[in-house]
Amino acid sequence: MEFSVSNEVRALYQQLIDAWNNRSARAMAELFAEEGEIIGFDGSQEIGRDEIFTHLKPIFENHPTAIFVSKVKSVRVLGSEIAIVRAIAGMVPRGQSELDPNVNTHQTLVAVIDEGNWRIQLFQNTPAQFHGRPELVEQMTSELRQLLK
Repeated sequence: MEFSVSNEVRALYQQLIDAWNNRSARAMAELFAEEGEIIGFDGSQEIGRDEIFTHLKPIFENHPTAIFVSKVKSVRVLGSEIAIVRAIAGMVPRGQSELDPNVNTHQTLVAVIDEGNWRIQLFQNTPAQFHGRPELVEQMTSELRQLLK
């Protein structure tokens, strides 16, 4: 069962990344539990599907958002109805082909069974700045660069 849950939760995370890359605020918001929350790269916090949608819609309409390149590092199944995904991600600015190491991030997703389906209870996008440790920035960027090939 744990393998099945792990795959389902990985798929949920990938749907989130795909929705961002497709610039779909609606698709992203619908992946969340009714009272799910998102904590963005800049520290902004939105709670509930409607707030998440309202927050994301103008971002996608008014900014050429970069494309996420991500790698799941672990999935921890904590019970039959809760799991945690930990991933790393980088961003490729639209129209470019290289990652911008300044916006590498650690991503954490808490998934729960909500209304019979896996939904996101919490998604947090934390900058991976590694202050004073440029070798860690390069290590993460190099790991993500492998996914571009």
